[in-house]
Amino acid sequence: MMWFLTTNGFLRSMCSDMLLPEETVMCRGLGLDLCEIARMEKLMRDERFLTRYFTAAEADYVRSRGAGAAASLAGLFAAREALGKALGTGIDFDLKEAEVCHTGSGAPFFRVSGLLKERIGNSRLFLSISHDNGIAAAVCLLEGDLPE
Repeated sequence: MMWFLTTNGFLRSMCSDMLLPEETVMCRGLGLDLCEIARMEKLMRDERFLTRYFTAAEADYVRSRGAGAAASLAGLFAAREALGKALGTGIDFDLKEAEVCHTGSGAPFFRVSGLLKERIGNSRLFLSISHDNGIAAAVCLLEGDLPE
């Protein structure tokens, strides 16, 4: 079974031997991760944790979130785990090469760099992050062809 993302945003499955309609693109991977916010609350007390796994911009973003800092950090961490799952490899990349940024309206997206950018090539990444009830969740969709 193969999964495809239609141009109007719907994910659907098709048998691999069927012809693809022109309006579909291939979904190369889908990842989901959950992260306990209390765990990140403990870890964020150690500045080394922030500087080791997150970019300076992400650390600044987390610090700016006030009471919601741990939830934001858990979301950023879950996003990287979800990306690893979408790639089908787990986290086998430099975590700082998958920076989570936000649009003006607050929507998260990945800014990839280095070897990870080469690996993803022209594929597109979609990211959604949410947190509630002590848990942060992230979903990452990898669309398009991966380089050979």
